[in-house]
Amino acid sequence: MSQTQQSGPEERAWRPPGPVPAVASIVERMRALRSAWHPSDGVAVFNRVYLTVTEEIGRAIESGDFADRRAAATLDVRFAERYLMAVDAVALGGPAPACWRPLFHFRRHPGVRPLQFALAGINAHIGHDLALAVVCACHDLECEPADLEDEYDRVGDLLVLLEERIREELMPGPDLLEIADPLTHLLGCWSLDRARDGAWLAARSLWQLRGLPALAEEFAERLDRSVGLVGRMLLTPLAGP
Repeated sequence: MSQTQQSGPEERAWRPPGPVPAVASIVERMRALRSAWHPSDGVAVFNRVYLTVTEEIGRAIESGDFADRRAAATLDVRFAERYLMAVDAVALGGPAPACWRPLFHFRRHPGVRPLQFALAGINAHIGHDLALAVVCACHDLECEPADLEDEYDRVGDLLVLLEERIREELMPGPDLLEIADPLTHLLGCWSLDRARDGAWLAARSLWQLRGLPALAEEFAERLDRSVGLVGRMLLTPLAGP
């Protein structure tokens, strides 16, 4: 494994401060948010979904499903922190990263359905945050992205199962066919598998650019904006107030 001692601007751009928290503390934070927000709030819809994922991953780590528990926990926590950092930024009156802005902007729009909120959050979190989390975890563990590939794939498998569950639970039934038709067309334009593959490529690219701070930051900013554009498409209102 390669040693990483750099602390340049590119690291500050994506590295949450402080030591790696426990998975349990991340779960507790998301549970607190679940209690604080109205269930119909679009961010709350995503939070419920993501809480389920984090609890499932935590159980998998504890049960030994991951060969390297420390690596899996580090990746899981650094991944979750990106979402919580966006929540904190908005709570303090600041802007969220571009990938999260559509979800926070449309969170109370009556024409956006719960499934759209959930998938827009997943798009932001996987399309942008996952790549940065891999790089951050590599710094923490002093390893290369390739050393985390097994943990990355295992987390990705859980996310795929979760997406299937989300679509089953939140997709309108046959009695709402007129709404379901445009919704199905809209959501068919997005793929979790493609987003996950893109995040892995972005993580490897950012890691290779770590010695070029300005270029790394520009890459991360462009990734943020492009994922935000997809999120805005996913949140296209399908019904009026």
